[in-house]
Amino acid sequence: MIPASFEYARAESVDHAIDLLSGDEHAKILAGGHSLLPLMRLRLARPSMLVDIGRIGDLSYIREDGDEIAIGALTRHHDVANSAVLHGLCPIVAYTAGEIGDPQVRHVGTIGGSVSHCDPASDMPTVLLALGASMVVRGPGGASRTVGAADFFKGLFEPDLASNEVLAEIRVPKAGGRGWSYIKFHRRAQDWALVGVAALNGDRPAVALTNMGETPIRAAAVEKALAGGADPATAAQAAAEGTSPPSDAFASAEYRQELAKVLVRRALQEAMSG
Repeated sequence: MIPASFEYARAESVDHAIDLLSGDEHAKILAGGHSLLPLMRLRLARPSMLVDIGRIGDLSYIREDGDEIAIGALTRHHDVANSAVLHGLCPIVAYTAGEIGDPQVRHVGTIGGSVSHCDPASDMPTVLLALGASMVVRGPGGASRTVGAADFFKGLFEPDLASNEVLAEIRVPKAGGRGWSYIKFHRRAQDWALVGVAALNGDRPAVALTNMGETPIRAAAVEKALAGGADPATAAQAAAEGTSPPSDAFASAEYRQELAKVLVRRALQEAMSG
């Protein structure tokens, strides 16, 4: 289909993008476009203006910053997947970026675009939730705030972003010493996950689920079972508790709930063997 009519403006800086967004509450940010443009073609999204931030060079970087790694929102998935810093200090993020879509998507799509789109079937938000990552958001007048992943993903396609704010940076804790796993089940390599699981081992194991609700969610019942000494197979039986997966042409909600138990067990076993 053909998208509804819209205006287009190219932002030269983050502040310029914020000014453009402030002038039109129905404007949307365009980065890689792999999430937004398909919705526009279906007219499920009808922005009055696209504010293109794709050429703002100072939002593409990966660097150590104390106990965290800072990732610019416009860093391409390909660069995240091949980052030596992330491979050494937070490998689950690099690995997951390499599992997104196909090479064409990874060379154009950005981590910030994926995160701020808030698609519950997206891989990276689940990993960031499991890690306890945080998002740096910039707004008018030089304002900046930091939002934890647990609060950033508010609802279906609903990030904690005002209409005139920009996600500028993602900050992930260093996790090089923790066992980890990200496993997803999909029909083809480039398809969205029917179900995905991020698992991190350590003093406080963390498990998060992809496409098991309107946002990425923590598998709280699994984490509680692990804290009580349950083995991975036993803990995984609680994977469906508190979930509300969709039913669609690819899988029923019941199928996804059973699949989650299998994938959680496998992810925990992998994370605990690392």
